[in-house]
Amino acid sequence: MNVWPLKFRETSDGSVLFCDDAGGFFKAGHGFLDRYASNDLSEADVAFLKEGGHGFDTDLDLAWTSFAYRWARRQSKPQSMNYVILVPTLRCNLTCAYCQVSRAPLNARGFDWSDGTLSGVLAFFDGLQGPDIKIEFQGGEPLLRVDLLETVRAFCRERFALSQFVVCTNLQDLDARAWAFLDAQDTLISTSLDGDRMTHERQRTHASKVTETFFDNLEKSVGRYPAGKVSALPTIDVANPPDFAGLLDNYERFGIRSVYLRPINHQGFARKLDQGENVLARWNRLHSEFIDLLIARNHRTGRFMEEYYFSQCLKRALRFGADNHVDIRNPNFFASDYIVIDHDGRFYPTDEARMLSRIGRMDLSIGDLTTGIDRAKVDLLNSATFNHFDPDCIHCPYQPFCGTDVIDDISRYGRIDIPRPDTWFCGRHLSLFDKVFEVVYRNDEPARASVAAWLGVNAWSSDLVPVHS
Repeated sequence: MNVWPLKFRETSDGSVLFCDDAGGFFKAGHGFLDRYASNDLSEADVAFLKEGGHGFDTDLDLAWTSFAYRWARRQSKPQSMNYVILVPTLRCNLTCAYCQVSRAPLNARGFDWSDGTLSGVLAFFDGLQGPDIKIEFQGGEPLLRVDLLETVRAFCRERFALSQFVVCTNLQDLDARAWAFLDAQDTLISTSLDGDRMTHERQRTHASKVTETFFDNLEKSVGRYPAGKVSALPTIDVANPPDFAGLLDNYERFGIRSVYLRPINHQGFARKLDQGENVLARWNRLHSEFIDLLIARNHRTGRFMEEYYFSQCLKRALRFGADNHVDIRNPNFFASDYIVIDHDGRFYPTDEARMLSRIGRMDLSIGDLTTGIDRAKVDLLNSATFNHFDPDCIHCPYQPFCGTDVIDDISRYGRIDIPRPDTWFCGRHLSLFDKVFEVVYRNDEPARASVAAWLGVNAWSSDLVPVHS
């Protein structure tokens, strides 16, 4: 029998997790590892590997075809453009210390779309081929230019069979026109809620009156709109994290059951913040503790909440087609199905790329509305958007589930050839997938209940995750 190459990693309970290139996985002891490494597999080993699809007899074997199919299903394919981030203004009415976009002051000039830029945006949408579009309005504070948002939305509703809009807003200054724009059924709200009132004020609003306005508008939003229309995420300062139990209570109070914990990004004004030593290790520990708290809380209350990114990693490990989050796509093709158009009409492959250009770190623009997308630059970036041949990734059991983030590497290190284990991206995702497999292999009811809820299945059983003795 031929055995597909198995990659392995010791787990926190002393056993070893094995994965093949198609994402098939199982746990076993060090005895199996010794037999596998010395090519001394027992009959029981051979039977287990065949049954799990980790081995085949010939290239005409159904097991070989099955493996090839599963490997192909793991790969992300280029899609038609259907998701566009628009930045109609860089101006903002807050001065958050951890701002990653280097916003412009409220009264600054030259940071909004010109009439020509608006016309170029509409022409760009008119040239797209697909039947649907999703637009995310970012900033700055996009509701400072509701007029631009209205024009884009009206055009897209006419141009596309299906359109959806997301407004990323700080919910600070909402007049009647802004509320009327947000009232539409095809328009969603995304905001930031950093925990309890004290944490939110310390990190974002800096004044009790401003804080009061935010919470009043958030409460008005969740009372005014159906569940799921309003989403929020917290930005976590590793040096001064919020009380996580209080954070979850506050999110549930506002009917928000999905929490996306974000560390302070190494972008924009946030680059200047000093969070102390060993930031990544401290972040990984905080995130792991949050998942444990969430599992215990879900079991205690029976009201299931999720940490969004952990749920995405869980789905990546356990099913095909979980490509919703670009960081864990593989390959992660730029300017394929999503792109960013900045306040000055320039195209960027990601929001983080425009931030790097904004601070003068590196120009990662890929064209503009006048000249079009620069495919030569896109192809150059895309040459580093997969992990199949990375000398470190090819030995990692999590390679089939993981992705790449060339923009983050450029931001942090100024280059893309840093050894993978030395990067923030790798260190973060090793910890995330360690936690994913720790949780799915837990043989206790709290973990099983949360895993089932996060996967959207009726029940989860330890029988669904293979173990070889």
